[in-house]
Amino acid sequence: MRAFQRAVQLYPNSPEINWRFANFAVRTHRFREALQSLRVVLAGNSPAHRSVFELAARAAHDDKAILEILPPNAKVFFDFLNFEMDAGNVMAAEQTWHRLQELKLPFDLREAFPYVDSLIQHREPERLEAAWAALAERFPKQIGPPGANNSNLVTNGSFERDILNGGLDWRVVPIEGATVNLDSQNAFDGSRALRIEFDGKHNLDYGHVFQYVAVQPNMRYRFSAAMRATELTTDSGPRFQIFDGYDLVSPLQSTDNIVGSCNWTSQIVQFKTNPGMRLLVIRVARPPSAKFDAQIRGAVWIDQVSLTPEN
Repeated sequence: MRAFQRAVQLYPNSPEINWRFANFAVRTHRFREALQSLRVVLAGNSPAHRSVFELAARAAHDDKAILEILPPNAKVFFDFLNFEMDAGNVMAAEQTWHRLQELKLPFDLREAFPYVDSLIQHREPERLEAAWAALAERFPKQIGPPGANNSNLVTNGSFERDILNGGLDWRVVPIEGATVNLDSQNAFDGSRALRIEFDGKHNLDYGHVFQYVAVQPNMRYRFSAAMRATELTTDSGPRFQIFDGYDLVSPLQSTDNIVGSCNWTSQIVQFKTNPGMRLLVIRVARPPSAKFDAQIRGAVWIDQVSLTPEN
């Protein structure tokens, strides 16, 4: 003990020495001293945050004590937040999230996406909506200002902003045979539309452009979108499908199948959410064709995607 105390006295800011001492302090039940040394370890930008949090959890009586040793560094906060979510400690993660916001630490929007995904996976709709609203308030240029269009629940339905690929914004999963981009030459309204081009070499089972949308149970909704097509081959073309966010087997609703070439057309469906349903998945889908000539070629444009509650 005297040797460790002497080492810490000589090198008080050394992450390595404080890490060794913290392990020793936990084994000898000196939990307060262990937490003090772990504060120094975290402040030293050590990449092994998970092992530090595991040791801190052994030394602390509650998660608030660990919050007190976190340095004012957003990356460390997100590491601890994700550590808590991985352990299923949703309430502790929420405390960390609130503390991060209170401190107003700078961070990149995408650093928050693992937390949002964890809230989706843990089926925490209220916390999910609150977290996304807080991010919209902090990043209005990337998400859109909160309350800008209260009636439309779809984020960036006009594709005027860049796709974030996370959170409650659009996600695009790359797949061979389809190319997705934002087209500034052929918008239905505004300056941009989403364009998906199929290369004609695959019979794609496509559902790789989608968005999670928070909704209320037992409520009627109206979905609408504008679609345009050029030389789409096969009998199975793109359409929208709407699913329960936790059941992607059978869609609640689907819009019309688009094939061939057509100018901008409105795709509209109405439906009612089931009891307990709080999250939807809206996706652009193209089921594989059962015909001999099954490889899809051509392009589809999408714009003005909207989901609004009905009275």
